[in-house]
Amino acid sequence: MKGIFILLLSLSALTAWCQKQLTVAQDGSGNYKTVQEALNAVPFNNKKPVIIFIKTGIYKEKLRLDSSKNFVTLIGENKFNTILTYDDHTGKIAPNGDSINTRTSWSFKIKADDFTAKNISFQNDAGFSAGQAVAVESDGDKAIFINCRFVGFQDVLFTNNDNSRQYYKNCYIEGTTDFIFGSATVWFEQCHIHSKKNSHVTAASTPREHVFGYIFNDCVLTGDTALNKVSLGRPWRPYASVTYLHCYLDKHIMSQGWANWNNTDNYKTTRYGEYKNYGPGAVTTLRAEWTKQLTDEAAGQYSMVNVFGDWNPDK
Repeated sequence: MKGIFILLLSLSALTAWCQKQLTVAQDGSGNYKTVQEALNAVPFNNKKPVIIFIKTGIYKEKLRLDSSKNFVTLIGENKFNTILTYDDHTGKIAPNGDSINTRTSWSFKIKADDFTAKNISFQNDAGFSAGQAVAVESDGDKAIFINCRFVGFQDVLFTNNDNSRQYYKNCYIEGTTDFIFGSATVWFEQCHIHSKKNSHVTAASTPREHVFGYIFNDCVLTGDTALNKVSLGRPWRPYASVTYLHCYLDKHIMSQGWANWNNTDNYKTTRYGEYKNYGPGAVTTLRAEWTKQLTDEAAGQYSMVNVFGDWNPDK
């Protein structure tokens, strides 16, 4: 009987862990004072949902969520005031003496699968002239970001995995050059994309064998007042795939719409498309001849099922 009682207590403790919401608060009122401490508390090879609630505050930490710490959800108290930030950038010297580059400049690197974030600002505060400075590098499969903000300058959001599927809904993303970039398959739903320099919104590196790359659906693209030469994207690699569907394009979008990558041949195999966009930047008469205005039939192929297969992030 005693053994059964101990077993029941153990099962109860395990259930409590699986269902428990960890809280991060800088004032000591939670379980942890830093976000990294909470991430460290998630067990390796995790298979149960873990919710981490982050109270209002500016958390200046270089964060990493390891690859086997799956099923983690971060929920901020307020998307404007729950801020995860750091200021690494290319050329800066790391504590170990290495020179930081694009791939090591991240403020938050997410290697795990089945990651979700809600109501959080992710930032890199290196500054306008710092060069490449990643706020979030999202590498895992089935990543979801809802009602989040991504703020920085060059190379803000790095969707860095050929086999990663990612979904962003009601998010705000701002930057200067190539501030949404990488090889993942990503759907942006009703997001606000804001440019702070006459440069490029996207730099996709979609693999040739992947039908879909970046899809922007029902999004709003705006820019700082003086801007008038912003491109919808330039191809980081050949076969880059980027599509804008039903999006509002403000006057900062240049008439050609898209740009080449430093006069290379990447543009010859790009898969750049638009469908029923509107606004002063959506006039198509002078669009680059190597881009497409999609037919109704072609646009109909852009569905969650076709893009993500057996994963439905909007359920």
